[in-house]
Amino acid sequence: MRIARLAAAAALLALPTLAQAQSATINATATVVTALTVTGNAPLAFGNVYQGVNKPVAYADAGSGRMSIAGFNTAQVALTFTLPSNLTSGAATLPIDTWDVARNTTNVTTGAASMAVTSGTPVNANLSAGNLYLFIGATVRPGALQAAGSYSGTITLAAAYTGL
Repeated sequence: MRIARLAAAAALLALPTLAQAQSATINATATVVTALTVTGNAPLAFGNVYQGVNKPVAYADAGSGRMSIAGFNTAQVALTFTLPSNLTSGAATLPIDTWDVARNTTNVTTGAASMAVTSGTPVNANLSAGNLYLFIGATVRPGALQAAGSYSGTITLAAAYTGL
């Protein structure tokens, strides 16, 4: 028996030694970028409107609405407009439509690119040097018997990083 045990021990010693386990490490990194800031800079102002006479304000007109977005350089953002279908004065309504929206990377309308926007539907755009400027026009359509008054409505812009 003793010889058998010695033979078994010798056989175990003759087996190749097991390789030592290997490992490696890597770092996990992330950079949190600055939050977006959305600012309403100027209202969409139609001025005086006459009964039965449609009044458009183009995005490049002096009365156009102005908004800006500041955030992380060159990031893509999803822009979602909430656009009124009417302006109101008490119970009276004044239809507003034919939205004329453009964007630019500088705060001027020259060279601005038109955007097709639909209320509630996101559209993507890129910040340049961390900024995006939006210019908003539309048309009001007073009826022939439109009630006199001061009409208003709210245009809302929500912006969110897309992650791209």
